[in-house]
Amino acid sequence: MRILHTADWHLGKRLDYFSRFEEQVAVLNEICTIADREKADVVLVAGDLYDNFNPPTEAIELLYKTLKRLTNNGKRPVIAIAGNHDSPDRIDSPDVLARENGILFAGKPTLEFSAFTVENNFAVTKGEKGFLEIQLPHYSYPLRLLITPFANEHRLKEYLGENEQIGLNEVLSKNWQELADKYCDEKGVNLLTTHLYMNKRGGPVLEEPEGEKPLRIGFADIVYTDAIPRQIQYTALGHLHRYQEIGGHNAPVVYSSSPLQYSFSEADQEKKVVIIEAVPGQEVSYSPIALTQGKPLIRKKMYDINTAVSWLENNPDCLVELTLVTDTSISQNDKKRIEKAHSGIIYIIPEVLGNSVRITDSELSSRRNKSIDENFITYYKNRNNDQLPSEDLLKIFKEVLGNQTDKDT
Repeated sequence: MRILHTADWHLGKRLDYFSRFEEQVAVLNEICTIADREKADVVLVAGDLYDNFNPPTEAIELLYKTLKRLTNNGKRPVIAIAGNHDSPDRIDSPDVLARENGILFAGKPTLEFSAFTVENNFAVTKGEKGFLEIQLPHYSYPLRLLITPFANEHRLKEYLGENEQIGLNEVLSKNWQELADKYCDEKGVNLLTTHLYMNKRGGPVLEEPEGEKPLRIGFADIVYTDAIPRQIQYTALGHLHRYQEIGGHNAPVVYSSSPLQYSFSEADQEKKVVIIEAVPGQEVSYSPIALTQGKPLIRKKMYDINTAVSWLENNPDCLVELTLVTDTSISQNDKKRIEKAHSGIIYIIPEVLGNSVRITDSELSSRRNKSIDENFITYYKNRNNDQLPSEDLLKIFKEVLGNQTDKDT
């Protein structure tokens, strides 16, 4: 059985003022093409379908059209769960209609799956809270899925009916193990999909994406991989945007990554989907497949305006965070040159070398002996991390000062 694992689509997400919608259309088309080319039997989308609780209409339409296309006219089950950016109610709301098309949404951990058949295609043969079993017509064995959409620690414990004093790791471990013991024998393929901050016990801290709503608050919200039942053959995770297998379990525990670089902290990351091959009672094999669509995000540091402009003009198809190292603040003319050279500049960050002429302590203590221009420079530096005002700014200051002098006279 071949399963495609993807996550963290964040439909509707922008990078500051810059829309990523056309890139999202392109990369979701690529994921659909991969699902068909790799003959995926099932698709798992492990949360953060949208970027916020109230996504724009175009993002909603893109989600439904993509999931419908991934079902291959109802032949391929698509299971899509809520992440921490999603409204659970919004994800669950189209469930009845979606099921008729082969799409199974899970917004809340309390969602109870029931048996049904997608005519002439596949059947959900067993279901309860957090679990479903799927029978595909061309396999003699079923697929079992433990499914836990995102909810914060308090809500997860509330949903699962556990005492507040019990840690989240214990609550989930107990719930998952009970479901696995009840349903997950070696006569079927057994997977877990969830949207959580998960790590192996004693492992390095896994960094959450820049700009992402954090799930790891101290150690309270960490779920460890030793909570995963031994029967599970693969855990399909969402939340962290870097592709990684985190270990700590007898079977793979994998973050598939987001489909696009969504912040400059992801600038070095290659984005992927994962194809899993599984049969009952055996270790799975899995292969990450690199995604090629979308603009790369590049952090660039430059020390010269002309060099910066030249590089920007020669690298048009990317989004850029440009750090410009200068002795003074960037003039308006230079800023216009930079912005004209590239349509995808998201941030321009001035970085002052700090080796410019400084006002000495003795000069600071005798302001009356200084010109008003010198006092303005001192004030500006104190308010702007030792950055000197540009020539343009000094010119404007002198013009304003001249106008005031004329009025006083």
